[in-house]
Amino acid sequence: MPSLRDAAMKSRAWPFEEARRVLKRYEKAPPAKGHVLFETGYGPSGLPHIGTFGEVQRTTMVRHAFELLSDIPTRLVCFSDDLDGMRKVPDNVPNAEMLREHLQRPLTSVPDPFGEHESFGHHNNAMLRRFLDTFGFDYEFISATEFYRSGRFDEILLRCCERYDAIMEVMLASLREERQQTYSCFLPIHPETGRVLYVPMKHVDAARGEITFDDEEGREWTLPVTGGHVKLQWKPDFGARWAALGVDFEMFGKDHSTNAAIYGRICEILGVPAPVNYTYELFLDEKGQKISKSKGNGLTIDEWLTYASTESLSYFMFQKPKTAKRLWWDVIPKAVDEYHQQLRAFPDQDIDQQLANPVWHIHDGQPPRSDMVVPFAMLLNLASVAGAQDKSGLWGFIRRYAPDASPETNPQLDQAAEFAVRYFRDFVAPARRFRAPDARERAAIEDLAARLRSWQGGADAQELQSMVFAVGREHGFEPLRDWFAALYEVLLGASQGPRFGGFIALYGIEETVRLIERALAGELVAEASPAG
Repeated sequence: MPSLRDAAMKSRAWPFEEARRVLKRYEKAPPAKGHVLFETGYGPSGLPHIGTFGEVQRTTMVRHAFELLSDIPTRLVCFSDDLDGMRKVPDNVPNAEMLREHLQRPLTSVPDPFGEHESFGHHNNAMLRRFLDTFGFDYEFISATEFYRSGRFDEILLRCCERYDAIMEVMLASLREERQQTYSCFLPIHPETGRVLYVPMKHVDAARGEITFDDEEGREWTLPVTGGHVKLQWKPDFGARWAALGVDFEMFGKDHSTNAAIYGRICEILGVPAPVNYTYELFLDEKGQKISKSKGNGLTIDEWLTYASTESLSYFMFQKPKTAKRLWWDVIPKAVDEYHQQLRAFPDQDIDQQLANPVWHIHDGQPPRSDMVVPFAMLLNLASVAGAQDKSGLWGFIRRYAPDASPETNPQLDQAAEFAVRYFRDFVAPARRFRAPDARERAAIEDLAARLRSWQGGADAQELQSMVFAVGREHGFEPLRDWFAALYEVLLGASQGPRFGGFIALYGIEETVRLIERALAGELVAEASPAG
């Protein structure tokens, strides 16, 4: 579709902007390797986390955007740095005492504390692959251990010997004077202990491809840099890996931004153009602090998927990657509803709008139809007032509101109803704070109940919303959001909520009247109090 490709060439959606940067590398000639390579990296010292998902998801979005712009084949590689030495014992694994005996050994040489795989590195790699497979990512997995030991890295490692001085010049300029005295871009793996050694080089023999060094006990050793006897320090390793694979695109978090120029310069010293890079901002917790795996102060991917779909998480990841975002429980309902808003908008949009729509990038240009006839935020409020213990408790109300809906014809809605009950139980219910109305609020709410008792307009959400508006205006609420805040706080125990006319239509007019009567009688406040 030439018109689609033409539109993609001009689209301001960030995946297309990045894809055009990659395409520019091959304006004059296609890649000699025959494909464009996208890469993501993984440090297997811990388990895959929500940031891992975000990096692979976002890279996949750029890859799909590139495939619309060009007919050059693409690959996505997920590279695991599993030859790294284990620097500390993770807090969340069994057999910690056993692991302590293997500090500084490559992760693929450390026994698996779970007793399931060949090594701790193999265990975490298996977790990563299962994680990526669960989400249907199209990728190739590369283990650093296999990459070094199989000889696939040998050519670049020998080139590192030849250009050792140039690499060291780049690295030493980035280090404090004290660190400069002992630094080497090569990390030998001790032939006897198997530990990764951080020692200076006595000699680098480019002609023979060997390094000579003293170990920690002062014994001299000479090892070939090939065959997995030696690995590179992490910064040179970044650039050397780009050179060895011919990486065209890699994104990473802001914490890498100060080192990106070093990675790229080393890649160029090794004779290969540095790839296009994209730096994304980090996620923040509820207090605006950077999320840390060791602190456990953010959402895990399992926690998100307990309360919402994978697509809603993908939507969250698409939004403004260069802006730091809070990743906390309260962002989930908004992400779910905005994702479905975009799904509903997609069919009626022109090509330019569709290419800018997040759902194009989430679903590689083929988004499904949304069957969410009730917003997620509304389901949460329904769960609150209905006291639903499971999704079946919501479906009675949903069917009355949307008679043609069913779990079979609306699977997204059915899944969302189950998520809503869980989310309400775990987050909304504990935080509800009902209050009694003041005199003006009581008069307005009584008026609302009276109008609902005599209402003849059916369950039309818009007409009900207009009537609720009219009550607020007639009772002098200015701005009107104060009126709606009063309704939410008195009737729902929350500071904000859905369009109230839609809520009445869904919950039912008679049920809403009874809810108002209970609130005005003080029953909701009493039930929510510790004594109640």
